[in-house]
Amino acid sequence: MSDLTPGDPAPDFSLPSQTGEDVSLEALRGKAVVLYFYPKDDTPGCTKQAMAFTENFAEFEAEGATIIGVSKDTAAKHAKFVDKHGLKLTLLSDADADVCERYGVWKEKNMYGRKYMGIERSTFLIGADGTLREIWRKVKVPGHAEAVLDAVRAL
Repeated sequence: MSDLTPGDPAPDFSLPSQTGEDVSLEALRGKAVVLYFYPKDDTPGCTKQAMAFTENFAEFEAEGATIIGVSKDTAAKHAKFVDKHGLKLTLLSDADADVCERYGVWKEKNMYGRKYMGIERSTFLIGADGTLREIWRKVKVPGHAEAVLDAVRAL
């Protein structure tokens, strides 16, 4: 289901977090959710992105929004990433890329002529009612957390 557009219901999920607890979209109903998909823990771009969301965490919280990052990394790897960088985010493990596929972020990528499947850096703003409000695809990290925060404030 890669053709999601604002106004569509957000695909539900339940995935393990870095603490080992399952987190489901259904349990977050009533809150705005910033759901961002990123390729890999502890790589330069992904670390910058997680740090930017962490730096703005209090502002997101003040607006009643929850920030959740998703990659294929294990919950244990997420826990190390969170501890190493002091992240305030919930990170979920989508080991089989099922949720990535439902959100249309599991894509063929091409690096130095080598084709492979991977996560396209994307962010989804989900309203308290469970509908998609904004979608950012092929995200560039600089300024992105601030742009998402502006969108949360506009809800």
